[in-house]
Amino acid sequence: VQLQAFGGGLAQAGGFLRLSCAASGITFSRYVMGWFRQAPGKEREFVAAMSWSGGTTYYADSVKGRFTISRDNAQNTVYLQMNHLEPEDTAVYYCAASRVLLSRSVSAYDYWGQGTEVTVSS
Repeated sequence: VQLQAFGGGLAQAGGFLRLSCAASGITFSRYVMGWFRQAPGKEREFVAAMSWSGGTTYYADSVKGRFTISRDNAQNTVYLQMNHLEPEDTAVYYCAASRVLLSRSVSAYDYWGQGTEVTVSS
């Protein structure tokens, strides 16, 4: 199983980035997909998650209205569109796959990508 996240980089406050995560080795359409992030010195935290079909989404309150999760099951890829970026969004962003639960909990996810770094300057 491999989850490859990419698309991170440096952005200015108010700007945008789009993260992608390509999955292989799993039946992608049967997995809940999530995005988490971890800032230096902090615990990994939930950002967004989407159900198998894409019909249900969860967002952290801190990103609601600014970030959008989406998926393309034909391409085995999940996306995170991040608009109106804030310096507080600076973190390493991880994609993750859960076989069972649409959840905000780190422990619910079975597979993790390697992370892509996002830095937002003020």
